[in-house]
Amino acid sequence: MNQPLQHITVLLDEAVDALLDGAPAPIAGRWVDATFGRGGHSRRILERLGPQAELLAFDKDPDAIQEATRITDARFSIRHQGFRHLDELADGSVQGVLMDLGVSSPQIDNPERGFSFRFEGPLDMRMDTTRGQSVADWLEQAEVQQIAEVIRDYGEERFAGPIAKAIVARRESQGPLRNTAELAQLVAGAVKTREAGQNPATRTFQALRIFINAELEELEQALEASLRVLAPGGRLVVISFHSLEDRIVKQFIARHSKEVYDRRAPFAAPTPMRLKALARVKPGEAEVQANPRARSAVMRVAQRTEVAV
Repeated sequence: MNQPLQHITVLLDEAVDALLDGAPAPIAGRWVDATFGRGGHSRRILERLGPQAELLAFDKDPDAIQEATRITDARFSIRHQGFRHLDELADGSVQGVLMDLGVSSPQIDNPERGFSFRFEGPLDMRMDTTRGQSVADWLEQAEVQQIAEVIRDYGEERFAGPIAKAIVARRESQGPLRNTAELAQLVAGAVKTREAGQNPATRTFQALRIFINAELEELEQALEASLRVLAPGGRLVVISFHSLEDRIVKQFIARHSKEVYDRRAPFAAPTPMRLKALARVKPGEAEVQANPRARSAVMRVAQRTEVAV
């Protein structure tokens, strides 16, 4: 009998403490877990909320939605949507937003999802398996230049060109790629050198996953939405797992953590700062040893200013 795939939530206590710090007890209002995953953060948040509070979660993954049915707390609800749908909430209606941008271990470790080069499975990689185009479908019709741009821009892969050419050449000679093992083998043949300890396919798989799920675009949309829906004093907590995500979060917080002057109207009052950067947190040595996937995590914390937009 197969054991259920396990997920260890990264920065669990640190994230929940950062989200709820400063909220008067009993903690009331509406809170958002924008990326439910397997519910580690949501369950810990519910332990801390008062009886009149509400926790709303979002997730694209049908498996995550199924996991959420195990939470019977009346204060909890979940939407089968990506977190860009934060923009559907009312202005200033949320006391805190938590975003954990990592792919969950059950997603990575399930061969049927196609996220990992370590297991042979269908070349899918969709977060929401009920809609959208799979990686296999996209690679079947994409041009060399399109594939190279995706692998270079989202994977920061310096051999993006040779990999793209190999994919298209394979498609033309033997038919389209259909499983993860085929893609991993093809990439290994096109990548001439690689950092010690890193599989040659790591960057390509990351790039295709980010692209097919529009992850960076959705992150940008969700961050902008969070700025509008957060009440004054509300917290924004974001955990990133690679440099592209973290750069977007860092720049977003920095951009809104300063007054903005209009050079065309030098005597006009500046647009007030809308966020205050509070912290940047990395997992401790003990957590990384217990869960090596935590190694690349970076948590950034910001607070909505009291000044109304």
